Amino acid sequence: MSEHSEPVRRQLVVLRHARAEPGGESDLERELAQRGWDDAVEAGRWLADKGLAPQAALVSAARRTTATWLALVEGGSFQAEATYSESLYNAGPETLLDLVRETDNGVRSLIVVGHNPTMAYLAQLLDDGTGDEEAARQMAVGYPPGALAWFDVEGGWAELDLASARLVGFHAPST
Repeated sequence: MSEHSEPVRRQLVVLRHARAEPGGESDLERELAQRGWDDAVEAGRWLADKGLAPQAALVSAARRTTATWLALVEGGSFQAEATYSESLYNAGPETLLDLVRETDNGVRSLIVVGHNPTMAYLAQLLDDGTGDEEAARQMAVGYPPGALAWFDVEGGWAELDLASARLVGFHAPST
């Protein structure tokens, strides 16, 4: 990279799975509720309207997260390759951050679909405080099912660290 070239900007979306049914054979098997599907479709439209099209997705292997991803893809008409991760299901924020850091640098936009409290914690920890103030206020109020935070990341995925991403926007389903 020459000294005059712009740093590479990447986009990261941290999405909590949409509203799920209250029970299932196991927690991993819980289905997405119809309201959750509709909310995730709407979130996909919101991202597409903002001009964000993820190139790749890291998705928890739980049924409700994989369904959230499929609904998001439908809403945004995205063509992105998803990696389904069993380790993401129980991951805390530091483990999730490590998983994101393993992303290939050819990927310029990544979406992570997982569970709370990890998704809310990670979004709060990544925020460097220089981004959209209204989005930060909304994110601080709560991270309901189907909520997402969109960040600009400068540099490679491996360098992503706490307080190193600029919050661009926050979307939560209407109540």
